[in-house]
Amino acid sequence: MQEFTKTIPITRLYKDGRQEHIQDCVIREQRIALYLNGKKLLSSMSLPQDQDAYAVGFLMSEGVIESIHDIQSVEIAQDGLSVHIQAHINEQNIQNLFHEKTLTSGCCVGVSANFEGKIVEKFISTKVQLPVKRLWNLITRFEAPSQLFESTGCVHKAMLVLEDESDIISQDVGRHNAIDKVVGKARLQNIDTSRAVLIVSGRLSMEMVIKAAMHDIAIVISRSATTELGIKSAQLLGITLVGFARNGACNIYTHPQRILHTNTHTSKSNTTTQTTTLCDLFSS
Repeated sequence: MQEFTKTIPITRLYKDGRQEHIQDCVIREQRIALYLNGKKLLSSMSLPQDQDAYAVGFLMSEGVIESIHDIQSVEIAQDGLSVHIQAHINEQNIQNLFHEKTLTSGCCVGVSANFEGKIVEKFISTKVQLPVKRLWNLITRFEAPSQLFESTGCVHKAMLVLEDESDIISQDVGRHNAIDKVVGKARLQNIDTSRAVLIVSGRLSMEMVIKAAMHDIAIVISRSATTELGIKSAQLLGITLVGFARNGACNIYTHPQRILHTNTHTSKSNTTTQTTTLCDLFSS
């Protein structure tokens, strides 16, 4: 953990006027460069950890790489500050990354471009269900202390719980990066994520929901809030969205039948992408 943190001297001020000169542990983020087929694609502020998983997860979330089998090689540079991928890519989606970019609402500013394309026609209709008792068990598992967070208070966490109850966990300074890393780890192990549950610490905005949809994840849970566009996109894409999952309560925003096991049905206009696209949500 020491390679991701640094101890610095600070002054702590209290409301009663007291001051303390103490040592504080802060996170160390670094600029990680991503090279695709020999060309630099972008740089991202991230923890220098699981860089290969981040790169694969990001490129697959954007539809630039459509299958793990399209990747010929993934290498992390010796200094850990760059990742080099050779792969068969979707040329249209990679052009979208540079054509029209949308600044995301991330804690670290991120970029996403591929709101359209294949995602427009996606609706996750899987019959996977999450019994209520298992929901609370997973939330409790997610709340297990993280040494890095306890030391710095400055990382987001993402946990992918698989059908066999095993899990994959990633942490990063950015909530988007944490998701890209956790799905990237799964993809690198050739794991099917369509029956997995994704649990995250950060808020669920539209681009977070899209990342889940691109990996066919039907149930997404967060300790934090969700945005209106996050809810609308989850409804449109067929994702069960759960927010504020903490302190013994949670809010189920969309497609509750997967958790509540009721006969709840959404209207046709909410479960089809034939007349609505994700971009239409911005004007609704």
